[in-house]
Amino acid sequence: MSKILKATLPLLLAAAANAQTRQDTINLIQQTAAYSDLQFTRAEADSMVESIREFHDAYRNFHGRLATNSIPYPFAFNPAPAGFTLPKNQVKKNIPLPSAVSLPANKEDLAFYSVAQLASLVKSKKISSVALTQFFLNRLKKHNDSLQCVISFTEDIAMEQARKADAELAKGMYRGPLHGIPYGLKDLLAVKGTKTTWGSTPYKDQVIDDNAFVYEQLTKAGAVLCAKLSLGALAFNDLWFGGRTKNPWNLRQGSSGSSAGSASATAAGLLPFAIGTETWGSIVSPSARCGATGLRPTFGAVSRSGAMVLCWSLDKVGPICRSAEDCALVFDALHGTDNEDPSAVDYAFNYAAAKPVSALRIAYAANYFEKLPKDAAEWKALEVFKKINPNIKAVTFPDTAFFPGDIMNIVLTAESAAAFDELTRTGRDELVERQDKGFWPNIFRAGRTIPAAEYINANRFRSELIRVTNDFMKQYDVVIVPSFMGNQSAITNLTGHPVVVFPIGFSQNGSPLSLSLVGNLYDEASILQAAKAFQDKTEWNKKHPPMFVGK
Repeated sequence: MSKILKATLPLLLAAAANAQTRQDTINLIQQTAAYSDLQFTRAEADSMVESIREFHDAYRNFHGRLATNSIPYPFAFNPAPAGFTLPKNQVKKNIPLPSAVSLPANKEDLAFYSVAQLASLVKSKKISSVALTQFFLNRLKKHNDSLQCVISFTEDIAMEQARKADAELAKGMYRGPLHGIPYGLKDLLAVKGTKTTWGSTPYKDQVIDDNAFVYEQLTKAGAVLCAKLSLGALAFNDLWFGGRTKNPWNLRQGSSGSSAGSASATAAGLLPFAIGTETWGSIVSPSARCGATGLRPTFGAVSRSGAMVLCWSLDKVGPICRSAEDCALVFDALHGTDNEDPSAVDYAFNYAAAKPVSALRIAYAANYFEKLPKDAAEWKALEVFKKINPNIKAVTFPDTAFFPGDIMNIVLTAESAAAFDELTRTGRDELVERQDKGFWPNIFRAGRTIPAAEYINANRFRSELIRVTNDFMKQYDVVIVPSFMGNQSAITNLTGHPVVVFPIGFSQNGSPLSLSLVGNLYDEASILQAAKAFQDKTEWNKKHPPMFVGK
């Protein structure tokens, strides 16, 4: 086993294929088997020698062409258990805009108007898209040095789109609630004519001649792209090649990640909304830290074509806003497929027609809540929900269903290592911002040691996790959970269940606190309705970082 500690599994296999004597090859095969908790006799290992050499020849043929991030993976992960039926009955969409919205006496207060309020102003022509876009571009430029949330401004695109929005409105053409509304994109989503840097030095000059599906959807909705926003390098945390994106509530603290700039810019009122992505925590975590409201949709709800791949079976795209209602407006424009992402599906999103919150089957994860102090903000938030819906049940979230081991680590590490094969093989991984043991370069290298059989079996156990979690979730419409307790974040990312996270108060040091609602597969509407009901009864999502108010 000492050789295994000194070398990765592929190196052992290469050594076995090229060993000077057959006995050396047999010894290495037995050592490699031990790495997977297997014991092969000498005769069994001897029988494998020719196959090992054939595999190695095949690998070398593969390596003759670098597997870049854009090469597709032909298998689609489907989070729906056997027999699940996609909701297809789309009712007529009618998410009403607020009436009688007026321009504020202090123009700077526009920074924290909701998407719905801004939409009302634009539709009624009380403000032009051009004026609104210039307003948010100015805020981005003014505060970016403090927050380091913008990788590149897209001012030319923004002004062209804003002028088009105003011209269409003048002709009586209105595309919907996002018509003329500024926004930002996490800079792992491609837009023709712009750099798409993935937040990391090896790709900081990368230009992709393609438009991401998400960008196309928002353009069709009339939204106005103002900036490509920061992400932690290759979608990890908040450190990118230009610096560390800051939490607008505490500039001494990073904004978390990896949708760092999307959460920071939205919470600080530099944009009405932004788009983030999540593989494991990358919408929920920065939204929670920055006091934003983030929606991590069902896996497959939004096509990821034109997006950087980190993990084919875990990556998801969703909105980061300042309210659940705004998340609903943005998700309504986002969701769907262009048939370029084999995991993406079309289904009905009936937010406006969702059940009244009093009729929703709501539960809370008592096994998590009971670990919190009785004066915790989560308990106080639960009391608000009980007033909205007095039939809330205490339940045990199936945390122990996270079996038989660390499925997330195996799946995420193996897939990301394959997605960034080219980076590792060219040695350009040495340019990535962090080089410690817990960051991507080392994770990608370690991922090469995961045998294909172990990766496949991890996904087979994942199917059991999906079954157990779905059997639990289908009893309820909404399950309330503390955002970061137990295994629920890993479980729901692996199973593909949607989550909305939103602010519920502040810690003693003034940091935002959050709560999360878990929903059933393909039912974002229920959790958004419940979150909106909470926000209608409270003021937490209407609190804004003082350093960015009125400035």
